[in-house]
Amino acid sequence: MDILIKVIQLFLCFTLLVGIHELGHFLMARVFGIRVEKFYIFFDPWFSLFKFKRGGTEYGVGWLPLGGYVKIAGMIDESLDTEQMKQPVRPDEFRAKPAWQRFLVMIAGIVMNILLAVAIYCGICYTWGEKYFANEDAVYGYTFNTAAQGLGFENGDKIISIDGEPIDDVNAIAMTLLLTESDRTVVVERDGREERFTIPFEQLVDFRRSKGYEEMLMLRTPFRIDSVASPAALDAGLRAGDEVVALNGERHIEFAEYVGLLADHKSSDVQLTVVRGDSTAVLTIPVNADGKIGVTVARHDYRLRTKEYTFWQSIPAGIRRTGSVIANYWEQLKLIVQPKTQMYEELGGFIAIGSIFPSAWNWQDFWSKCAFISIILAIMNILPIPGLDGGHAIFTLWEMITGRKPSDRFLEAAQYVGLAIILVLLVYANGNDIYRFFIK
Repeated sequence: MDILIKVIQLFLCFTLLVGIHELGHFLMARVFGIRVEKFYIFFDPWFSLFKFKRGGTEYGVGWLPLGGYVKIAGMIDESLDTEQMKQPVRPDEFRAKPAWQRFLVMIAGIVMNILLAVAIYCGICYTWGEKYFANEDAVYGYTFNTAAQGLGFENGDKIISIDGEPIDDVNAIAMTLLLTESDRTVVVERDGREERFTIPFEQLVDFRRSKGYEEMLMLRTPFRIDSVASPAALDAGLRAGDEVVALNGERHIEFAEYVGLLADHKSSDVQLTVVRGDSTAVLTIPVNADGKIGVTVARHDYRLRTKEYTFWQSIPAGIRRTGSVIANYWEQLKLIVQPKTQMYEELGGFIAIGSIFPSAWNWQDFWSKCAFISIILAIMNILPIPGLDGGHAIFTLWEMITGRKPSDRFLEAAQYVGLAIILVLLVYANGNDIYRFFIK
């Protein structure tokens, strides 16, 4: 059932995004009076799942979920219909229109995907607001996993800045740390003073490849006494409100770790360092045969902040969020093409995309994933690869600048090259999925 929910979400997401993308091409072509022969969601080699014809355009759903297309008359596209290009030019064909109109038709799908992301993020901000854990609330610092400690972090550290940029959102720490092509300089607050250390780029690459960023840190829960039930602990001086900061001289230990350490000292005494108001005391406390000292612990619930927006406030908030996601993904894309980062190993296909959806239905998460994938689709399509919108647009832009139009033979050859590149990328990305999920 979990896998089925993921598959349904992936299918609905792709259907929506591909439909919106192709709708952009379709509408812009119609604006300029260009004939659209086909409008398909997913590809339809040999046969289609569903189709009908209206207004001279065949609408349908293909069986191969690798994208979608609109077949625009008089254009060399994925269909590679070269026979049509040998016929006399008709006024309602793509090739009969001026370069600027053809350029707008080409980028309309990309624009629609960006606008969809903006609309979704505006809706999310208005409906649910923006939820986050504020870094300033981490008054007790963080507990780091082993991989993060290998980078130089210590339990109890509170991260102040990374490369001079202050940290506001706890969830952004890992992303901020890893989106780099050089060393990172981190400033933390440790034992009441600022400490600065540099993480070598090579270590960050290993950290990312080993997925050390997963559960990289947790907000620390202090060991604060709520009540004392043990007469022996009371006699030793332990009081409600005391905060335990060390056991047998070992400091910066989270409450969960105290439980294990106390279990190691069953039926013996331990020295607890406690803070009470402005004073600090070291108390000798007996541990019973169950590894407990007879106290209850005060809860410390970290507040999940929510920034709420009115309808009008949600519009600029959605635009800002879209811009931020575009900038972050573009940075990731630049790192992927640099061999030294080894991020090309993390390229994924449909399994990787499907895996980001949760196994339980959540509308906020679903729409958030849709907006993110819509941005990915827009950025990937704007790349100047023949066969993608960016490839068509770059040739048209060249024509607009130079006044010289590439020949049909050149465009046809470029289309074949582009399709080969796209096929190789698809095989590589989905091959990575198969290796990671079924072999590695």
